[in-house]
Amino acid sequence: MNVVTKNVALPDGRVITLETGKLAKQADGSVMLRLGNTMLLATVCAAKDAVPGTDFMPLQVEYKEKYAAFGRFPGGFTRREGKASDYEILTCRLVDRALRPLFPDNYHAEVYVNIILFSADGVDMPDSLAGLAASAALAVSDIPFGGPISEVRVARVNGEFVVNPTFAQMESADMDIMVAATYDNIMMVEGEMKEVSEAELLEAMKVAHEAIKVHCKAQMELMEEVGSTVKREYCHEENDEELRAQVHEACYAKAYAVAASGNNDKHGRSEAFEAVREEFKAQFTEEELEEKGALIDRYYHDVEKEAMRRCILDEGKRLDGRKTTEIRPIWCEVGYLPGPHGSAVFTRGETQSLTSVTLGTKRDEKIIDDVMNQGTDRFLLHYNFPPFSTGEARAQRGVGRREIGHGNLACRALKNMVPADYPYCVRVVSDILESNGSSSMATVCAGTLALMDAGVKIKKPVSGIAMGLIKNAGEDKYAVLSDILGDEDHLGDMDFKVTGTVDGITATQMDIKVDGLSFEILEKALNQAREGRMHILGKITECIAEPRAELKPHAPRIETMRIPKEFIGAVIGPGGKIIQGMQEETGATISIEEVDGEGIIEIASNNGNAINEAIAKIRAIVAIPEAGEVYEGLVRSVMPYGAFVEFMPGKDGLLHISEIDWKRFETMEETGIKEGDKLSVKLLEIDPKTGKFKLSRKVLLEKPEGYEERERRPRREPRRPRGNE
Repeated sequence: MNVVTKNVALPDGRVITLETGKLAKQADGSVMLRLGNTMLLATVCAAKDAVPGTDFMPLQVEYKEKYAAFGRFPGGFTRREGKASDYEILTCRLVDRALRPLFPDNYHAEVYVNIILFSADGVDMPDSLAGLAASAALAVSDIPFGGPISEVRVARVNGEFVVNPTFAQMESADMDIMVAATYDNIMMVEGEMKEVSEAELLEAMKVAHEAIKVHCKAQMELMEEVGSTVKREYCHEENDEELRAQVHEACYAKAYAVAASGNNDKHGRSEAFEAVREEFKAQFTEEELEEKGALIDRYYHDVEKEAMRRCILDEGKRLDGRKTTEIRPIWCEVGYLPGPHGSAVFTRGETQSLTSVTLGTKRDEKIIDDVMNQGTDRFLLHYNFPPFSTGEARAQRGVGRREIGHGNLACRALKNMVPADYPYCVRVVSDILESNGSSSMATVCAGTLALMDAGVKIKKPVSGIAMGLIKNAGEDKYAVLSDILGDEDHLGDMDFKVTGTVDGITATQMDIKVDGLSFEILEKALNQAREGRMHILGKITECIAEPRAELKPHAPRIETMRIPKEFIGAVIGPGGKIIQGMQEETGATISIEEVDGEGIIEIASNNGNAINEAIAKIRAIVAIPEAGEVYEGLVRSVMPYGAFVEFMPGKDGLLHISEIDWKRFETMEETGIKEGDKLSVKLLEIDPKTGKFKLSRKVLLEKPEGYEERERRPRREPRRPRGNE
């Protein structure tokens, strides 16, 4: 067994160990990564040959966390790991987006990358280590790959940038970004921040890249020691260079004319490009097309790509006729749907989001039960991308990884704008009805509008924009594109999404498809994005300038109360009897929890009177009885010597027969008082030794004229049964 290890130092002195040759040796590549007591096993396997007809990179990345890694049992009936959680899917996407562009363009064999968390100590965050583990597994394999790469998280904690911070450090961070890069170039960025400037984001990316260079260098050394610098030979494409030249000569000028026509109709433009290809194909017989049709399609795709790019670089003309900095026409509307608590339509060009907002109570919180993260989430954003939004005739199935990823980006863009003490649970749902470029950014804009329509007191409106890049290898000339189309994303070199308020960036996501992207280009893209964001923000505030002053009539009202910790049990009651009774009597929904040493109570209802009644009942429970105060009481039991009256929830006092009225009663039957009667009583005194309460009703009644108190021997009171104490 030839075990090879390599240590990688983090800036703060912590050491990551990469080990290969001990575990999973039948995989093409296998590496165990360890940082402290956190251990990730990454394996990679690739098919020897490509599936015939495959013209893309069939890469599948899986990230899985074992509950045993943190000494926990999985939830559910089966008590075993099930389908991937949203967190695991988001981690997969981070790794996939960094690796995918670095496989050779003509490599089409199926590649499977599996990363498994086998040990965790709750100190170090494993998701920031997954990219390094996956890259190291590829590095020690013979699979063709243009890496190595690494991923790191950069957080700003107390004004200082920290690489791969711990869970504890993240609690006080105001910036959280994941950066993936090769030794030379940034490949991917994703994260959230609390309104930071473009310069601060660039600085964080530079800090990340310096740390990544160390990781890449260590992997190169590991490759040398293992002897995996020579990669396998492959032949996954058969090309006909004569046919390629034919397609280019016959189609380029026509495709360029379509690209330069400025047709802003997506389907019309697509049909025009397709007509050029079909015209070329018309010269071939059906038998010839069976043999050459797939090659013609591939070569024409390259022609179309070149035409679009050259048109932008040489003439500054985009597919829909816009300038590079121009934003598509925008229209928006709020309150479009009467049923939800808030709604909005946001349309930018041929991209449209219909978004709704629902306000709920604590009972509507999302329960999180991941391996390393347990808790609840009060702000939810769900993104749906039905096939009809792009004119596709296919069935809509379950939520895909793309929908989870896009929804997460929009969620991160908006969630910090909702005040931390906002009492409602908020769910935002974006349904994409049309799509031609950056539906996730349309979701951010529509989400802002819908939140303000719902009366959610967001701190500031948020807008988002997607930026593109056209840069040919070996050329200095490049173009940064604002508000990119779907084709400009597909045929371009960058998809850089930026969201923010008037004061700074709140979230970002960037994917790079080209080598040699400088920080100068990134800076230009960020500054151009800011101009676009401000333009879109203006359109949003023209529609609705600030959150509505009042909630919709059918939205639930929530009032929050804080009570001393020692009263929590009294409000809940034995087995929840008191709180359940209050909910039944008032119709309000009441929830209570202990936070920072005090009880936080939420009372929710569509009926204001129900809320007020519930508040009064709770105040009565937590109030301290005061001698001399008058209370509305309920007769709980009648004894020969008087009645026991509940004058505050859970607090009974004795109303002696002599304190019922100014006239004398010999028996309680004469008083007419029975169980369930409501009486106004005054608390005369609280026994300092026993804590018993003495009540009187007669002192609240007018004394009869000529009444004289006669002395009499007090009637002896039998001992009160224990059950009524």
